[in-house]
Amino acid sequence: MKMRAQGTTHLATAWRVAQKRTRIWVPRLTVGHAIPSLLTLLGYTLAGYAADGESPRTHRVSRVKQPLAVEAAWHEATWRAIKPLTLRHFMGSLPDHFPHVQARVAYDDHAIYVMFHVADRYVRAVAQKHQESVCLDSCVEFFFTPSEEASKGYFNLEMNCGGTMLFHYQNGQTNSSASIEQNDLERIEVAHNLPKIIDPEIEGPTDWTVAYRLPFELLKKYVSSDFDQPAPGVKWRANFYKCADKTSHPHWLTWSQVKSQGPNFHRPDQFGILEFE
Repeated sequence: MKMRAQGTTHLATAWRVAQKRTRIWVPRLTVGHAIPSLLTLLGYTLAGYAADGESPRTHRVSRVKQPLAVEAAWHEATWRAIKPLTLRHFMGSLPDHFPHVQARVAYDDHAIYVMFHVADRYVRAVAQKHQESVCLDSCVEFFFTPSEEASKGYFNLEMNCGGTMLFHYQNGQTNSSASIEQNDLERIEVAHNLPKIIDPEIEGPTDWTVAYRLPFELLKKYVSSDFDQPAPGVKWRANFYKCADKTSHPHWLTWSQVKSQGPNFHRPDQFGILEFE
């Protein structure tokens, strides 16, 4: 009983810190209800203390000797060997539903590979064509600039749980946006484990995965000379997001913290660093 009482005291203290840190109202709960809720809040918010000290956040990208199979298999042996990153931050108010989201990133001489895994609920996918507003669905996003200079421009690749994508390039030098052409979208290998369309939404616990392979030659077509070919020591700037704007439980999660009162994905100044091994 002494150990339990001591642990409860520490949890109560951390709960007060969490309230102050996030500037949100947290309801008064009994100990039995507070502990699991607190563990969630600590895991996704207070765990960011160390990350907040990093300026900016960094993730090392593994090099693979052989091309990776693009399949929606998070636990496949080759992919499992790649260290994942976790989305611990949120934009706006602390969401009622905070899914556990991780991503794995790797590269070879010809492409960069990305896989997301989401332990989710309230899953929805209604976008039917590429370049539609997939961010309204259950969606994961990879924003990146293929160099260390984020101000030059960046790609935003947004993909819903059914594998439908929106892919644009934001040119920082001309302050313009370009949609990736349809024939180029078809060059991107994509895998997903859920159906293309999910309507009505799935309310219960649902794990979903999307994976894709981005050829470097495709990216170079849109950035011309502003492309740093991945190799040991090369750095790109990037952020990873999870959103679900039009589901019953919207949320906006990030890997690299975005200091904004509300959702604001187009913040290359807040991108973290991908360092290629």
